[in-house]
Amino acid sequence: MEEATTSAERAKEDLVCKRKCSGSVIWRWLGFKVSDEQQNHIICRECHKQVIARGGSTTNLFHHLKQWHKLQYEECVKLRAAEAPAASRPQSEKAPAPKQSSLQASFSRTVPYEKKSDKWCTITKAVSYHIAKDMVPIATVEQVGFKKLLKTMDPRYELPSRNYFAREALPQMYNEVRLSLADRLANVTHFALTSDMWSSRTCGPYMSVTVHFIQDWEIKTVCLQTSYFPQDHTGEHIAEALQDAIASWKLQEKHLVAITTDNGSNIVKAVELNKWLRMQCFGHRLHLAIGHGMNDTRVTRAISLCKRVVSCFSYSWKKRRHLAEVQIQLGLPSHKLITESATRWGSRQQMIQRVLEQEGALAKVLSSDIKTRHLVPTWQDLEVLEAVQKVLKPLQDFTNALSGEEYITLSYVKPVLHLFNESLLACEEGDSELRKSIKTSIVEYLNSKYSEPATTDLLEMASFVDPRFRTTYIPSEKVDALKHRAVLEVETLLADQSSCQQPYLRVPTVPEPADGEEAAAVAPKAKKTLASFFKQRTATTTAPTKRGAIENELSSYLQSASVESDTDPLKWWKDHEFVFPALSHLAKKYLLVPASSSPSERVFSCSGNIVTCQRASLKPDAVDRLVFLAQNL
Repeated sequence: MEEATTSAERAKEDLVCKRKCSGSVIWRWLGFKVSDEQQNHIICRECHKQVIARGGSTTNLFHHLKQWHKLQYEECVKLRAAEAPAASRPQSEKAPAPKQSSLQASFSRTVPYEKKSDKWCTITKAVSYHIAKDMVPIATVEQVGFKKLLKTMDPRYELPSRNYFAREALPQMYNEVRLSLADRLANVTHFALTSDMWSSRTCGPYMSVTVHFIQDWEIKTVCLQTSYFPQDHTGEHIAEALQDAIASWKLQEKHLVAITTDNGSNIVKAVELNKWLRMQCFGHRLHLAIGHGMNDTRVTRAISLCKRVVSCFSYSWKKRRHLAEVQIQLGLPSHKLITESATRWGSRQQMIQRVLEQEGALAKVLSSDIKTRHLVPTWQDLEVLEAVQKVLKPLQDFTNALSGEEYITLSYVKPVLHLFNESLLACEEGDSELRKSIKTSIVEYLNSKYSEPATTDLLEMASFVDPRFRTTYIPSEKVDALKHRAVLEVETLLADQSSCQQPYLRVPTVPEPADGEEAAAVAPKAKKTLASFFKQRTATTTAPTKRGAIENELSSYLQSASVESDTDPLKWWKDHEFVFPALSHLAKKYLLVPASSSPSERVFSCSGNIVTCQRASLKPDAVDRLVFLAQNL
C-alpha cells in the first residue's frame, strides 16, 4: 500500500505544466510527462488518466475536474475567480451583460423635460425652497457650479433663469405659504405679538411683527411681516402700523392677549395708544437692571480698562500671536478675548469672565511693551471685576432661558423674580460692600418695573395656570382674589365660545300631533310614589351651578398631584384637558405670551443674512417676502 502511494506521488511530481501557460489555474491539477516533449498527452495529477483537449481548449479539463474531482474543482473555481480577469472567465461565470437600450429610450434620455411637467415643476420647486430657506442669492441659479450640480444629477432638467425665480417661482411660493398661514390663523382663539424695529445695511428702516399661538397644545411662532417703515418712528405711526399688520391677517384685537416689546419710548406709547396689554421684554429689562447696578465709579473704571485691553488685542495681530504663545507657556486655555456689545445681553459678563481667566497671560504680554504697561489691571481692578463677575454670572443663564420661543417662558418670570430676591441676589454675610450694592440695586430696579398692576396680573395668571407653579410664588393674601378672577374669566371665555358656536347649533323640533291623535299621544299620568319626592328633591339640591362647576374644577386643579419642574406644561395640559376642560381655555390664553421680544430680533438676524453687501439693492417688498419664506418654510 505504501509503495502504491509513493509511486502515485512520484508520478504526480513528474508531471509538468504546459509551456507558456504556467500561470493558468487548471495546470495545478493537470500536466504533461517529462518525456512528452511535444506535450500532446494531458495527464490528470489526481487520477493519472489521460484527458483529451483538442485545439488547446481547457473546457474539457475543467469538465474533467468537475465530474471526477469535485473538491479540486471547487478550489479551482475560487482561485480562478480571484486571479483571472473578468474577460478571461467562462461565459457561465460572467455577469449578465446589460441589455441594449432601444433607440426610443436612448433618445428620450437626451430630451429635456417639458416646461410645467411634473418632474420639471418638482425640481424647480426644490430649487426655490433652497433659495428661500437657506437665504442664498437668487443669482445662485446662474453660477457655473450650481448648474453643473443639477446637470449631473438630472441631465434632462433645464434650469430657468433668475428672472423666473424672482418674478414667478418665489412670489408663487410666498402666496402659497401666506394662504396656508392665513387658514391656520383663522382658527386661532387667542394670540400674542412681538415687534421690533431694525435698519438694514443700506439704512433702510423695517418693522417686524411675529405672532404666537397655541395649536394642538404646541406653541407656534410665525413671522407675519418685515415691512418697510420709512415714516418717522413715532408712537402714532408705530401704533397705526401695528393695527395694519393684524388687520391684513384678519386678526381681531379682542383675541390679543398681550404684545411683548422692548422698552423704547416710541413702542411703549404705540401700545398705549392701541390700548393693548404690554409685556416688558425680560432680557431688555434685566440688561437695563444690570446697567443700573453698575452705576459705580469703581465698576465704571474697571470695565473701561477691560474694554481698552480687549481693543488693544483686537487691532494687533502681533499681540494676539504673543498671547497665544504665553497661553501655552502658562497652561491657560487658548481662548480669544470677547468684545462687549451694547445690544448683546450678557456680553459684558462674558468679557469680564474672559479677562479674569486670561489675567496672567494678559499681564505678561502687556507688561512686555512699554506702550501698553499702563493697561495691566491692578489688584483693585481685579477685585472689582471679580465682584461683578460673581454677581452677573448666575443671571446669564436666566437671560438665555427666558429668550426661547419653542417653550413656555412667561410663567417663569414670577418664579425667577422670587429666586432673585430670595437666593441669587440676596445679600450674604461674606459679600463685600460693592457686591451688596450691586445686588440691591438690581433687585430694587426689577421689583419696581414688574410691580405695575397690569404686568403683575399677567404674570400671576400665567404662573397660576402653569401646573408646575400654581400658587407657589403668589402672595397668600392675593390667592383668593386670583381664584375669583380666574373663575370670572373662565365664565367669559366659555360664554364667548358658546356664542361663537350658537349659529351652528340646530335644535330639533317635535311635530305637533293631529287633532284625532291628540288623545292617543298623551300618555297616562303615572301615580307618584313617596320615593319620587325625595329623588326630585335630591336632584334639585345637588345640581351645581355653572360657576360652582368652575370653582369645583379649580379646587381639583389646585389639589391635584404636584408636577416636576422639568415637565412641559403644554404636554401636561394636553393629557389633562378632559379632566379640567374649563381651565384649559385659561391655560391656552396665558401660556402663549413670550417673556422676551427675541423672536422679532431673530427675524432681524435672518434679515441681515438676506440683505448682505452683495444684495444691498434688494427692494423692500422682496426683503419682506424672502424673510417671510425663510422664517415660515
